[in-house]
Amino acid sequence: MIDVGPLGALLVGLLGGVHCVGMCGGIVGAISLGLPGESRQRWGILLAYNLGRIASYVLAGAIAGGLGLFFSGLLPVRHAQEALLGVAAIFMILLGLYLGGWWQLLARVERVGGLLWRRIEPLGRGFLPVHRPGQALLLGALWGWLPCGLVYSVLIWSVSAGGAAQGALLMLAFGLGTLPNLLAMGTAAARLQRFVRRPGVRQVAGALVILFGCYQLWILGNL
Repeated sequence: MIDVGPLGALLVGLLGGVHCVGMCGGIVGAISLGLPGESRQRWGILLAYNLGRIASYVLAGAIAGGLGLFFSGLLPVRHAQEALLGVAAIFMILLGLYLGGWWQLLARVERVGGLLWRRIEPLGRGFLPVHRPGQALLLGALWGWLPCGLVYSVLIWSVSAGGAAQGALLMLAFGLGTLPNLLAMGTAAARLQRFVRRPGVRQVAGALVILFGCYQLWILGNL
């Protein structure tokens, strides 16, 4: 199998931060505004929230990677691997178009995921306002299932990773890539939101993700 690589997932998480600020910025802002001014406690709660969020990504990646390995056994191995990697590359291109604001197909996928989110979201309200790291951890674990085209794209990618452990590692790398933006969101929310809402910023990030997807397709075409 072509090594899709945790490093690539990390970079996608970093580039997709322009979307993370929009999707998760509200809840991170709500957490931050409810915290006392003491810096150490603030950072502890923000880190706990993100740890819970990334843990949910890792669990989802393990499930997706395991399912990918199972279903790949129903086809000749080489054909199954190529098909899964091709789908992952196409989703990367769709993600880039989504980030850049050129085509919102993944927004429709998010709406489908919203059916599940409507059942999960009310549970999160019970942890607000957040005063302790334990609350933040559980809130983050729930928020990790928020319908998000960025997460769904990398999750499709993890299906082709080769197994549950590889899928979990891919989503862990992606989650770590999203971390700088969301931590910054907790401390400099207004300035960061103004920056990532600039069309040029989103378009550059989207174009780079599209190039990554095209590169994956080029590799497949040259096998």
